Amino acid sequence: MRLLHNLILIILLCTALAGYAQDHDYDKATLELGEKAPDFSLPGIDGKTYTLNSFKDAKVLAILFTCNHCPTAQAYEDRVIQLTKDYKDMAMVAISPNDPEAVRLDELGYSDIGDSFEEMKERAEEKGYNFPYLYDGETQSVASAYGPVATPHIFIFDENRALRYVGRLDASEKPGTGNAEDARNAIDALLAGKEVALNKTKTFGCSVKWADKENSAQKAYDKWAEEPAEVSMIGVEGIQDLIKNESDNYRLINVWATWCGPCVTEFPEFVKMSRMYGNREFEMITISADKPGNKEKVLNFLNKKDAAKCTNYLFETDDKYALIEAIDENWQGALPYTILVEPGGKIVYARQGEIDPLAMRKLVVDKIGRYY
Repeated sequence: MRLLHNLILIILLCTALAGYAQDHDYDKATLELGEKAPDFSLPGIDGKTYTLNSFKDAKVLAILFTCNHCPTAQAYEDRVIQLTKDYKDMAMVAISPNDPEAVRLDELGYSDIGDSFEEMKERAEEKGYNFPYLYDGETQSVASAYGPVATPHIFIFDENRALRYVGRLDASEKPGTGNAEDARNAIDALLAGKEVALNKTKTFGCSVKWADKENSAQKAYDKWAEEPAEVSMIGVEGIQDLIKNESDNYRLINVWATWCGPCVTEFPEFVKMSRMYGNREFEMITISADKPGNKEKVLNFLNKKDAAKCTNYLFETDDKYALIEAIDENWQGALPYTILVEPGGKIVYARQGEIDPLAMRKLVVDKIGRYY
C-alpha cells in the first residue's frame, strides 16, 4: 500500500510540474535541422502584413529573432544590415518575439527604448533597417513555433524552406570584431548547393521575454513603489562637489520645484531613467528649489513619484541666485534645469526647460554604452 501511495504522489507531482511548466512556458522546443519553416502572419513596422509566402522568391530565407533593448542584439545590428546588403538572393526577416509588458525598466539599462511595436519603428528608422521588422509580441505564436532561446537567434532555410542552419551570427559579440561569419558560411553553402558544414551552434544574448513574465515584472514595479524616497539638505559647497564629479559615473542633475508645472510634468521621466540606468555608471540626482521649510512637501512628492532610486536634495537656503551660480554659471534661472555631468566635471548637456525624454535617454546610453 505504501508503494502504491508513493507512486500516486509521484504521478501527482509530475503532473503538477508539467502543468506548471506548460503554464509558465519556460522551455520552448527549438526547431530542428531539416524541419520546414512554420508559416506565420505578422505585422511589419511598414504597415504591411508578412507571411512565409511573402519571401517565396528568395533562394535562402534567414529569420532572425531579435529585439530593441538587448545589448547583444544591438551589437549585431550593423552586421545584419550589411549581411542583407551583401546577399541579393537571400531574404532577411527580423522578428521581435518579446512581450513589451514583460520587460522591466531595469532590463533596459543598455537601451533608450523598449520593445513595443511603436518603439520598433523608432529603432528601424534610426538604424536604417533594410529588411522587414515584424512584431510577434502580442501572441508570441511564431516564437513558440520556432523556439528561439535568446536574442539574437538566427534560423536559415534553403530554397525548399528546410532549416539548414540555426544559432549565432558569429562568435564575436563586440562590434567590429566579427562579420556574421557563421551565418555567411551557411548562406554561401546553400547558394552553392552544398551542405552547411557547421549547421548548429549555441547562441548568446538576452532571454526571450515571454508573456508569463508580466507578473514578475509587475511585482518588481509594486516593490519599487513601496521603497521610501529620501531627501537631504544641500548647500553651495555640496552642489559644487556634485558638479566636480570625482566619481566614475555620469550624473544627470535636474533642478525642479513642486510649484513648477513643467517640472512636475517631466519628473516621472527622470524616475524612469533612474530605474533604467541606476545599476550602471549613472546617477540620477534631483535638487528641489522649494523653500527649505517645505521639506515634508518635497518628500511627499518624491514618494508619490516613486523616486527612491534617485538621490534627492533640497537647497538649504532661499537664495536662489546662489543656487543658480552653484549649478551652472550659464543657467539663466528658469525651471526646470537639467545638466549631464561626465566623470571629471565636464557638463556635456544643459537644458533650460523641459527635456526631450527620448533624446535624453539616447544621450545617456550612448555615453555609458550600449554593449557589454
